[in-house]
Amino acid sequence: MAPGLPTAMDRPHFIGIGGAGMSGIAKILAQRGAKVAGSDAKDSATADALRALGATVHIGHAAGHLADDASCVVVSSAIREDNPELVRAAELGIPVVHRSDALAALMDGLRPIAVAGTHGKTTTTSMLAVSLTALGREPSYAIGGDLDAPGSNALHGGGEIFVAEADESDRSFHKYAPEVAIILNVELDHHANYASMEEIHQSFETFVGRVVPGGTLVISADHEGARELTRRLDGSVRTVTYGESADADVRVLSVVPQGLRSEVTVELDGAPLTFTVSVPGRHYAHNAVAALAAGAALGIPAAELAPALAAYTGVKRRLQLKGEAAGVQVIDSYAHHPTEMTADLEAMRAAAGDARILVVFQPHLFSRTRELGKEMGQSLSLADASVVLDIYPAREDPIPGVTSELIIEAARAAGADVTAVHDQAEIPEVVAGMAKPGDLVLTMGAGDVTDLGPRILDRLPK
Repeated sequence: MAPGLPTAMDRPHFIGIGGAGMSGIAKILAQRGAKVAGSDAKDSATADALRALGATVHIGHAAGHLADDASCVVVSSAIREDNPELVRAAELGIPVVHRSDALAALMDGLRPIAVAGTHGKTTTTSMLAVSLTALGREPSYAIGGDLDAPGSNALHGGGEIFVAEADESDRSFHKYAPEVAIILNVELDHHANYASMEEIHQSFETFVGRVVPGGTLVISADHEGARELTRRLDGSVRTVTYGESADADVRVLSVVPQGLRSEVTVELDGAPLTFTVSVPGRHYAHNAVAALAAGAALGIPAAELAPALAAYTGVKRRLQLKGEAAGVQVIDSYAHHPTEMTADLEAMRAAAGDARILVVFQPHLFSRTRELGKEMGQSLSLADASVVLDIYPAREDPIPGVTSELIIEAARAAGADVTAVHDQAEIPEVVAGMAKPGDLVLTMGAGDVTDLGPRILDRLPK
């Protein structure tokens, strides 16, 4: 049986309860019997899902939303010190808990798998959650995206395994003590918190050091950043590598595209094993192999887990089909880093054949655009045509001189057909004028560009 409530978390108040990471923790606590409350900037389907579990969700931030008897206040790194509920917590002497500490407490007493890496965390965590559920293992899980419905990013299961997405962006993954750690790749990102690859590697080394004695690190044998990390390790943690490299412990022998699916063959323990991944793209196939290796590290027979991985059919915003109109398919992509953008565009190119690919791209964060704008533009050259929106600021203030024009200039220099659109309200009309029957339209980015898919479908001829 899974444990009950962590100490002092029976009446938690979440500031920003609707966020992907925060809502998952709130959901699990509610399912464990906590009296959950919180606030968010705007109402959402996620807020409704939490209310259905008995949580109290306030819209907007105000000191009065925080109950005097709250046992703790849970925050993420995005919450500013002048938030009125955080100020009120200090006045009342209510303990403030970072979401990573709350998640670590939820995993205590279980067998955690922590999924880390610059890209692919949500997909790999979801693959494990879905496949382990299909095998009847009843895992608990906390994912940075919804599987099939609002609020499906987390579950309090009755089994002994807890699968969690481990976020490196603010070093919060240093709080976890996994039995199995997965590192998919190691690249420079989150420029507001990391100044160099050296800092990134040091941070991931600390994460690896948190693996419990007798635990296992599953890490890519193909990505150079991951290989460099492996070279830095002192050998105190059992390490299993995976990938197409000849020296990989779990070697990927082939990835064969089959429309929007892939057939994957790996060599594991000296024998070939073939299974199906129900999403397109080589990078998703590699995510599935990482999940397979992690399950094997926990003692789950690969011959059982491999076919169960086919039960995973995607997670919201990861090449999610939003609909079709006038012969045009609209697909949503969360990709916001050049590596992710390139991977998703290559996956769609392999799956789409001769179809044209049109991208509506919204850059995410001023700091990321400043550092990687050129590479983002180069990634967009893989599309037949692109529309680029203004930068989605998220938690950041503007940086002078940093605009979407950095991306547009780089894209045009790479030979891309790019149009700048500053008003999102114009996008459906612009895309409807560009799209032809047979085209694929990708709304791409980590911000509110995802909201444009249904509006584009509505504008296309019926």
